[in-house]
Amino acid sequence: MNKPAGPLESAGTVRFSLDGRAIDALEGETILQAAKRVGIDIPHLCYKDGYRPDGNCRACVVEIKGERVLAPSCCRAPAADMEVHSTSERARHSQRMVLELLKSDMPAGTHSPFTPRSELDHWVEQLAVGPSRFPRRHQPLQDLSNPAIAVNLEACIQCTRCVRACREEQVNDVIGYAFRGSHSAIVFDLDDPMGDSSCVSCGECVQACPTGALMPAQTMADAVPDRAVESTCPYCGVGCLLKFNVKDDRIIYVDGRDGPSNHSRLCVKGRYGFDYVHHENRLTHPLIRRDDAPKTAALIPPADMMKHFRVATWEEALNRSGADLRAIRDQFGPRALAGFGSAKGSNEEAYLFQKLVRTGFGTNNVDHCTRLCHASSVAALLETIGSGAVSNQVEDVADAEVIVIIGARPTVNHPVAATFVKNATKAGKKLILMDPYGSDLARHADYFLQFRPDTDVPMLNAMMHTIIDEGLHDADYVARNTEGFEDLRKCVADYPPEKVAPICGIPADTLREVARLYATSRGSMIFWGMGISQHVHGTDNARCLISLALLCGQIGRPGTGLHPLRGQNNVQGASDVGLIPMVYPDYQRVDDARVRAKFEKLWGTTLDPVPGLTVVEIMHAIHAHQIRGMYIMGENPAMSDPNLNHARAALAELEHLVVQDIFFTETAGFADVVLPASAFPEKTGTFTNTDRRVQLGRQAIPPPGEARQDLWIIQALARQLGLDWHYAHPREVFNEMRQASPSIAGITWERLETEHSVTYPCEAEGDPGQPILFQHGFPTPSGRGKFVPAHYSRAAELPDTQYPLVFITGRQLEHWHTGSMTRNASVLNAIEPEPVVCVSPANMRAIGVLPETYVKVESRRGSITARVRQDPNVQPGTLFMAFCYHEAAANLLTVEDLDPFGKIPEFKFCAVRISPAEAPVASGNTQDTVTTA
Repeated sequence: MNKPAGPLESAGTVRFSLDGRAIDALEGETILQAAKRVGIDIPHLCYKDGYRPDGNCRACVVEIKGERVLAPSCCRAPAADMEVHSTSERARHSQRMVLELLKSDMPAGTHSPFTPRSELDHWVEQLAVGPSRFPRRHQPLQDLSNPAIAVNLEACIQCTRCVRACREEQVNDVIGYAFRGSHSAIVFDLDDPMGDSSCVSCGECVQACPTGALMPAQTMADAVPDRAVESTCPYCGVGCLLKFNVKDDRIIYVDGRDGPSNHSRLCVKGRYGFDYVHHENRLTHPLIRRDDAPKTAALIPPADMMKHFRVATWEEALNRSGADLRAIRDQFGPRALAGFGSAKGSNEEAYLFQKLVRTGFGTNNVDHCTRLCHASSVAALLETIGSGAVSNQVEDVADAEVIVIIGARPTVNHPVAATFVKNATKAGKKLILMDPYGSDLARHADYFLQFRPDTDVPMLNAMMHTIIDEGLHDADYVARNTEGFEDLRKCVADYPPEKVAPICGIPADTLREVARLYATSRGSMIFWGMGISQHVHGTDNARCLISLALLCGQIGRPGTGLHPLRGQNNVQGASDVGLIPMVYPDYQRVDDARVRAKFEKLWGTTLDPVPGLTVVEIMHAIHAHQIRGMYIMGENPAMSDPNLNHARAALAELEHLVVQDIFFTETAGFADVVLPASAFPEKTGTFTNTDRRVQLGRQAIPPPGEARQDLWIIQALARQLGLDWHYAHPREVFNEMRQASPSIAGITWERLETEHSVTYPCEAEGDPGQPILFQHGFPTPSGRGKFVPAHYSRAAELPDTQYPLVFITGRQLEHWHTGSMTRNASVLNAIEPEPVVCVSPANMRAIGVLPETYVKVESRRGSITARVRQDPNVQPGTLFMAFCYHEAAANLLTVEDLDPFGKIPEFKFCAVRISPAEAPVASGNTQDTVTTA
C-alpha cells in the first residue's frame, strides 16, 4: 500500500533517507545527484555533472540497507523508502581504500604535481587518506606534442572522463581506452602522440580531467586564480558562456560555463585563444600620423609603426579627429563621411556607433561585417517571412528528425554547435550535408551531397520539383500560410532532377531521396552558412531554402525552421541595433517617414532619409571622391574586403581616417589617427548570439596602458562632433536600446545579471522570450510567408583556359576572421602558424607539387604564395584558403562583384590558376609578401 506524500514530497519525486536525512530525489536523479543538490558530499571521481555516469572508479560507493554489496551512488537511482548511508564504517572504509589505490597512481604516490585543482587530492584530504601502501603502476611519460594540451598520463587514474568528453560530449572520437589489465591506458587515435593525432584541441578532456593528467600546456601547475569572472566567448556566433580565471590581472585559463548554447563546452578558440589580450603588441597610446609619412597603398608592418606615427595624448588625438571630420562634414556635406562598426563589440557599442554616424556625421553611411557575411540571407528572410532572425535555436536539433546543413562547415566555424548536431546523429537523427567542400561532419551524415560550386539554385529547385511532382508538399500549410505558390511551381517545373544532375554533379536519384526525406519527416531543420550567402546569387540561394521550408510546412514548430549560422560573436546583435545603412534598430527602415519621425524624437535631431552605402559601395565612393573621411572601429577592411588592392588604395585616398582597435592592424596603417581600444575581457556589455540570445559579457581585467574602453572613446568622439553624450555605464545605453527596439523591450539589465542569457523577442518584462518564431504566421503585411522563385544564374567570374580553377575562401578552426586576435594568441598561432592553400590530390598531381611545398595562386586581380596542403575534402578543380593570413591575403584574389539585393561580395567563387613556387623571400614588410598580377 502506498503511503501518502509527506510535506516535502510531491508528484515526480522519490523520498529516501541519506545519512539519516529525508531526501526528495527528483525524477531521473541518482543518489549522488540528489546528494549534491542538497549539499551532502559523497566522494566521486569518474562522475561529472552533465556526463553519462560510468561508475568505474567506485569512490562514490554507499551502503544501502538490506543489500549485500555496496552500490556506486553515481549510477544508482533511489527508491521509495530506501535507506542509504554514505558515511557508515563500511562505506567509508571502501571509499578510503579506493582513494588510496588511486593515489598510488600519482607520481611518488602522493598528490598530483600538475594542478592545484586535483579532485583526487581534494577527496584524499577530506577523507584523511594517508600515504599509499600500494606499488605504483607503470604510466606513460609526459607528452607535450600538442601546443594546447599537456598530457601527463603519469597522473592518470583511468576514470574515463576524458573518453566520455571526447566521444560522447564533443563527439570527436580521438580519445580511447586501450589494452587490458595493468597495460590498460588512455590513447589518442592509434596510440599516437596527441599532437600527431586528429585531436582538435577543444580542451573538453582538460576540463573533465580530475587529476591534472590533461592540462592546458601553457598554464603553470601552481597557478591559482585570485578571481573568476563569468562572461561569454568573443569568437563565433554560438555564444558560449565561459569563465575567465584571473590572477594578478592576467587571464591564466578559461573554463566553459553551463550556458544554454554550450552546456559547458568550448572549442579551441574559446578555451585557448585568450592570451592575445596580454600580447606585447597591444596598442597602449593614441597615435597620430607623422607629417613626413604620406599614405600609400602599401601595408605598414607593426615593427615599422613608429616610422609612420607618433605617440599623442588623448586630448590631441581626439581634437585632431574631431576637427578633421567636422571640416569634411561642413565643407562636403554629411554624406562625405562614413563609418564601419564592429561585430565583435557589444550591442551598446554598436548602438552608439550607428547613432554617432547618423546624428553626428548626419548620414546613414554605416555598415559592418554583416555585409560580408549574411546580408543576402537577411535580405531574403525579410522579403519572404518578414524577419531576418533565425526561426529556431540550435538546440532544436534534438527535436528534429532531419537536419540539413548546406554551405556551412560548423565543425570549423561553429564547433560547439556542431557537437549538438553530432549528438543528434548519435541519437538517430538523419543528417543531410550539402557543400562543395567536404568536412569532418560528413562521416556523421546519412547523405553527403558534394555538389559543384555555383549550382545551389538548380539543386534546391530540383528538390522542390520532386516534392511538388510527387505531392509531398504540405498543401494545407501552403494554402493557409503562404502566397506565391503558383509562381514557385511554374519555376521549379523547369528543374527536374534528371536535368539538374549533370549541372550540380549529384545523381538524380539522390536528389529525389533527400527531397523525400526532408518533406516527409515530422520535423526538418535547415542550417546554412556563408557558402550560401557569399555569392552574387546569394539572395536567390537563401530564397530557395526559405521556399523549401514553406513548401513543406517545416517552420514554426520544434525541430523545424531556418537558421543562418551567424559568424561573429555579435553580428546578430550589431545588425539588430542598426549597424547597417538602410535600417535603424530592430530593422526599421530609414526611408520610412513614420519610423524616421520616431527616431528623430528619440535622438532629438533631424535624420537623413536616404539609405546609406554598404561596405563595398563605400570603397567605390572613396575612389569617386564622394566619401572623404571615415571612422572605423574594430573592423579590418584592409584584410576582409574583396579585391584588396582596390580596397587598400581606397583607404589610402581618404583625407581623414580614424581607426579604433586593440592592435596595429593592416587597416590601422592607413589611418591618420589610431585610438587604442579595449579587448573583449576588458569591458562589460551585452552580446546577441546566433540563437537570438542576449547575453552579458563582464569585464575581467583592465585595458593596458592608456587604452580606453570603446564606449568611452565613442562618446569622446561624439562630443567632438557636437553631441552631448554622457552615458556613465553600459546599462544606460542598454535602457535606451530597449526604447528603440521593441523586440528587446522586456529584457532588463538586472535580469541579464541574474539569468545571463535571455531570448528575444521579449517585448514585456517578465516574458520568457520566444525560442521558436512564426508559430502563428509571419510579420509580413499579409501575415503570410511569400514564395520568391529563383532561376539558375552563374557566378560573376567563371573559370576559363587562362584561369581554370575555382578559388573559395573561408575560415579555419584555429583562426578567426582576419586573425587580428587569434594570430596574436600563442596557442592558436602555434597550431596553425602560416598560410596554406588546400588542394585536392588530383590537382596536386596535375601541377606536380608535394605537400608542404609552395605554390603561387593567381587571379586577374593579384597573386599570393603559400604552402600547399593536400586535402581530400577539396573537389578537383577547386582550391580553398582561409583569409586570415596577411602574408598571403586570400582577398587579394577575390572579386568585388555584389549580390544585387544583399550587396554582399562573391567571396566563394572566382577564377584562379596555380603553379609551383619558391618559398617567399622574407622582406622588411613581414605583413605582406604578396605581389600583384
